[in-house]
Parts: sequence; C-alpha cells; structure tokens
Amino acid sequence: MDIFPMTAQSRSHSHIQSHILITGASSGIGAALALNYARSGTHLILWGRNQERLEQIAKKAQQHGASTETHVIDLNNTNHALECLQHIDSDHPIDICIFAAGISDIRPETELTELPHIVQNIACVNFSTPITLATEMAKRMAIRKSGNIALIGSVAAFHDLPMASAYSGSKAGLARFSTALHAAMKPHNVFVTLISPGYVDTPMSQRLVGARPFLVSPQKAARLISKAIGQGRAHLLFPRIFFITKVLEYLMPRSITHRLLRIANVKQNPSTLK
Repeated sequence: MDIFPMTAQSRSHSHIQSHILITGASSGIGAALALNYARSGTHLILWGRNQERLEQIAKKAQQHGASTETHVIDLNNTNHALECLQHIDSDHPIDICIFAAGISDIRPETELTELPHIVQNIACVNFSTPITLATEMAKRMAIRKSGNIALIGSVAAFHDLPMASAYSGSKAGLARFSTALHAAMKPHNVFVTLISPGYVDTPMSQRLVGARPFLVSPQKAARLISKAIGQGRAHLLFPRIFFITKVLEYLMPRSITHRLLRIANVKQNPSTLK
C-alpha cells in the first residue's frame, strides 16, 4: 500500500522550473497561495486534510498552467508528515516550502481554561510539526545552497490573548523559531520568511463573532506573501497598523494591556476545529 497518496496531472519533469510545497492548501491563505503561484513551469505540491477541496484547488491551478499533486496529510502525525516530506523532496527537490496550515480556538465561555486536547492539537499543528518539517527542509536546502521557506504565523504572536493562550503561544514560538532559522540559514543562501498577518477573510477568522478590523482578502494576502518570499525577507507583518499595536503593547505596562485584552472578550461561533 502506498503510504504517500498522491494524484498528479501528467507531466514531464524536464520542463518544470520550480517545485513549491504548500501545507494547508485546501482553503484560506494556503489555497490562495496555490492559485497565486499557479502558472506554466511551476509544479505545486498541495497538502491538506480534505481531499475534495484539495482536488478543486488543484484543478483551478492546472487551468493556469501549473502541474499539481495532492497529499492528504494530518499534521497531528508529525512522523508521517516528515516521512512524506523526505520522500517528496528526495524525488524532486523543493524550491519553495510554505507552511500555511494552522488551527485556532477560543476558550469556551463556560470554561476557566481552554480544553487540553484542543491545546495539544494547536501546539502540534501550529508549532511542533511545522518547525520539524522546516528544519528538515532547511538542512536539505542548505546542502543544495538554495531555497525559500515561509512560515505563516500571526500578529497574535505579539499579544497575550487571555481567551486564546494556546493559539497566541504557538504563534509566538513559531515566530521566534522562524527568525532564528533565518539567521542560521542565510549564509547558506536559504531564506526563511516569517509571515504575521492580521485578520484575513478565511474560514478560521469567519468563525469569530464581532468585528474583524483591517480585514484583508486571501488573494491580497497571497500577493503580499509571495512578494516577501521572493525578496527573501525575514519578516512580513500586515496590515501595517498591527505594527503599531505591537509597539504599543511592548511599551505599555503589562497589567494594563492584560486588563484591556480581558475586556476584549472575543468569541467564536460554536464549532469544532477544522
């Protein structure tokens, strides 16, 4: 039995110019990035948990001239994801690797804390699995002296969110890992880019109840992200207004910022993690 399930458009690899792997490609930012990169001469390796949605994105990408393959991967299984990545890169070296998959949750109003099993899932999908895979790709790209890695974080990394401590904590860890890996890999001509978006109009943010200030479309987010990756930037934060909130929280006494964040009382529609 093939442990690397794949569907692919027929192609000759001799004419492929670049191989791009995107996790979380079945929706949201990952799907928008897949379509943004879709063009003749590009081979897209799309990872996600929903085979049907992955195939829909793959077909759209093919219409723009890209070749595609899809892999149903559960990032809660770090070892299997790592094995798949090693297999794919050994077959056809990856030029750009974008870790866009992520999950979020907000503490239920009836609970004093977030639910432990959900915290575990968030830590694995948002932090431990992507940094494991990014480390493997960094080593392989460093040997080849070429490559780009991008990790999709969040502006939540810079704020102590009382109602989403696991989410903000996982993104904070991812942010520090990303900038540290960038420092380590730049001498090897491998560029690691941390992406810190604010509200993007994706299924994840659509679960929130209330205003989503400075909302950005997935398509605009994908354009900004691909440009930053192409430039080899260490960090992209958008919209820029969130740079101001980051600085303000750093300058204000923590007791005051925590009080304000508790008052915010963000809620979400009843839902399971998707």
